Amino acid sequence: MNSAYNVIIRPIVSERSFDLMGQNKYTFEVAKQAPKEEIAAAVEKLFGVHVVKVNTMNVKPKNKRVRYVAGKTRSWKKAVVTVAEGDTIEIFGNNTAAEE
Repeated sequence: MNSAYNVIIRPIVSERSFDLMGQNKYTFEVAKQAPKEEIAAAVEKLFGVHVVKVNTMNVKPKNKRVRYVAGKTRSWKKAVVTVAEGDTIEIFGNNTAAEE
């Protein structure tokens, strides 16, 4: 990989990912071939935090159907990044709505 922007594709927005933010864990979609070391380095470079741990998982495609055409969703890789105590990543501006 040549750039941190090619490793981290997008943050994952879901109820579960918002709940994990309270434990200093942030969820991202990452490049399929990116190893944990590159993911940690990219998050540290982009957001200026210290990464403690990286957990990755490959998300399998799901069967979907539109009318009579059957197909599958794409497969992708998810990373849950744990940052050091006291560090935060402001992905969505301020998280006041999530904390209330």
